[in-house]
Amino acid sequence: LSFIISLFLGTTITISSNHWVMAWTGLEINTLAILPLISKSHHPRAVEAATKYFLVQATASTLVLFSSMTNAWYTGQWDITQLTHPTSSLILTAAISMKLGLAPFHFWFPEVLQGSPLTTGLLLSTVMKFPPITLLFMTSQSLNPSLLTILAILSVAMGGWMGLNQTQTRKIMAFSSIAHLGWMTIILIYYPKLTLLNFYLYAMMTAAVFLTLNSMKVLKLSTLMTAWAKAPSLSTILLLTLLSLAGLPPLTGFLPKWLIIQELTKQDMAPAAMIISLLSLLGLFFYLRLAYCATITLPPHTTNHMKQWHINKPINPSIAVLTTLSIMLLPISPMLAT
Repeated sequence: LSFIISLFLGTTITISSNHWVMAWTGLEINTLAILPLISKSHHPRAVEAATKYFLVQATASTLVLFSSMTNAWYTGQWDITQLTHPTSSLILTAAISMKLGLAPFHFWFPEVLQGSPLTTGLLLSTVMKFPPITLLFMTSQSLNPSLLTILAILSVAMGGWMGLNQTQTRKIMAFSSIAHLGWMTIILIYYPKLTLLNFYLYAMMTAAVFLTLNSMKVLKLSTLMTAWAKAPSLSTILLLTLLSLAGLPPLTGFLPKWLIIQELTKQDMAPAAMIISLLSLLGLFFYLRLAYCATITLPPHTTNHMKQWHINKPINPSIAVLTTLSIMLLPISPMLAT
């Protein structure tokens, strides 16, 4: 409980601060609070994940301090919104990319997610990404557009390609997260509010998927294949949530992609919009594979596996609420468009 309270405290400090040092403090509190949650099981894999996470986040935090100090040295400003020095904004972009797991700084993220339990994985994919995204949001007017576009396209490409041959659900969710971050980054300079909207919807859909996987105790695709007999309604809903994450209309996940493509074409960035849309088809492939394993395949009867008994345990209400939102929010788009 104290770690989770510290986690939300660190997030709150970062998103409400004006001074760089306060933002850095919040990020540090966050990092230190999540480490015990990653290494809770004391499995060597979990300890390794926590160590990797600590090293990457410490490096990124140092770079955040370095960029803000360089900016203060040249401009005399410690205000987050006044990051005007080009070198500072360049270093900051690299630091936040490391914190978020944007390509080409993404290698730590799948490994760390694979080493942590599903609930901690959910925190790592959603809550821990919120403070760095708010920092990007606050400094968005002084960042380099072409650099961010390159990082975004790289992220969507890496997230799609590297997720193709994965069999572990947590790694698939990690690559999906990297791809979604690419979508958030490409629009950051032109329409920062859209980045936040995309993040909120992504966090909601990811939470729905992680909680569903957690309640079915699924860590590998092979386990997912036998989960149908255990919780058929949950597997059916998982199919729709995954397709929503992939961004298929008429589900919620289509909304941010549609708005982002529309905004990019307004900004004369139609080639970037086309590339990023085509690359997200790679992501669609592995979401479809997850969905196929969850609902369409019955496990082959040649292999010996334990028959899963149908459980009449009621589904967690939070899963019900999150999946409903993850599937049915597209009709609110006129309200957002205005």
